[in-house]
Amino acid sequence: MFYRLKQPENETEFRRYYQLRWQLLRAPWKQPEGSETDDIEDLCFHIMALDKEEKVIAIARLQFNSGTEAQIRYMAVSPSYERQGIGRALINTLEQRAKKSSHKKIILDAREPAVGFYEKLGYRIIEKSYLLFDEIQHFRMSKTL
Repeated sequence: MFYRLKQPENETEFRRYYQLRWQLLRAPWKQPEGSETDDIEDLCFHIMALDKEEKVIAIARLQFNSGTEAQIRYMAVSPSYERQGIGRALINTLEQRAKKSSHKKIILDAREPAVGFYEKLGYRIIEKSYLLFDEIQHFRMSKTL
């Protein structure tokens, strides 16, 4: 299966990136468009996967919480592309970016169904974190780089 990873670089690419983020992480819970972004988007590292037709099929963001800690947020892979190594490739890219900027640790808040995926990549549960939209349990996870 062909895909390639790239950073969104212009308004059109970011629009497509945010559209998939909204479709996968907000729309199923009837959240409005615009709820998929926050105030620090411009300060973060964004990555997306494109298929051979240049369709955005996966997205993820790395934010920098401190000089030593980074955080993975808004990660999702389109359901028809799951279990094909794309999520692992996104995580590897984010980890390399964090290491390059001298970050020593990555944290994330995983939705309950994704905990096993992150555990396979070396992340460990720290604690139960929050309940999103009154139904999606999240777990704070961490990995030392």
